Amino acid sequence: MIHPWNRALFERLGGDRERLPHALLLHGRAGVGKRDLALDLAAWVLCESPSGEGPCGQCDACNWFAQGNHPDFRLVEPQEEETDDAGKVVKKASRQISVEAVRGITEFLGLTAHRGGWRSAVIHPAEYMNAAAANALLKTLEEPPPRVLLLLVSHQPGRLPATVLSRCRQVAVTPPPSAEALEWLRQARIEEPEAALAEAGGAPLRALEYADAERRARMESFLDALAAPEAIEASDLALAYKDALADCWGWLARWMHDMLSLRLAGNSRYFSGRAGDMRRLGAHAELSGMLDFQREITEAARWLRHPLNAQLLLESWLIRYIQVTRGNP
Repeated sequence: MIHPWNRALFERLGGDRERLPHALLLHGRAGVGKRDLALDLAAWVLCESPSGEGPCGQCDACNWFAQGNHPDFRLVEPQEEETDDAGKVVKKASRQISVEAVRGITEFLGLTAHRGGWRSAVIHPAEYMNAAAANALLKTLEEPPPRVLLLLVSHQPGRLPATVLSRCRQVAVTPPPSAEALEWLRQARIEEPEAALAEAGGAPLRALEYADAERRARMESFLDALAAPEAIEASDLALAYKDALADCWGWLARWMHDMLSLRLAGNSRYFSGRAGDMRRLGAHAELSGMLDFQREITEAARWLRHPLNAQLLLESWLIRYIQVTRGNP
């Protein structure tokens, strides 16, 4: 499905299949529809009756693609967790795209198309490729077979090697205007779309996830704790939220962004309803400590992809937050 805010971009990229670059890197913040746009483009090059508006949705190729079994398409993503009938984990989720998976893509793209036309592949998110996997992709990027479209989707293109970046046409996928995003969320019957969109930084699909009532309740409880750091029991709070480490990292990173923004510029971006608490805390904290902690929590994003002890990691962030809000170095 081509999201309305990405339609103009799709039409600009999809004017002529024969003039397409062999590799596109779609990049931008999470939640703006990059993956869906990549899949739309992949389906379009395989479609037997494509138009400037997208794949026809009716031909055999479109039907196969919709069912996930088109012989000339591959999608590579990190391995999800697998369980048996009893619910026991038989294969843990992977936080990387392996070299074997990428080699499979390069071999596939080198074959003759089953339908005698195009072949396409999507790698998402591309920054999850390890160094060996990225290197395995270079030969295909340097010497692409004819009628091949390789689509890399990235939330953090700066983490990709320069050798990969330089061999792709880079296309920025940006959030829609706020009014358009809010209207789309209202049509999806989202409660408090303004708050969800603000927390998502303007990304509609991420806002759709954030609007979940149970998640919002957890968030409000966590923000209540951040608003009263003198009452935080770091070990207890970390134990309660250890299964939501990524969410907690995001809430804490956005909270620190807003605290600094209120201190330096007088405005907030993510949690405007909490501005009073953040102004109060920021007024007593040392600016240098706040800046140091914001940098630390931003860099800590890399630990979300590694199987560390979530409880201890979250506890360490909370202890640092308590120190910073008390004005300690």
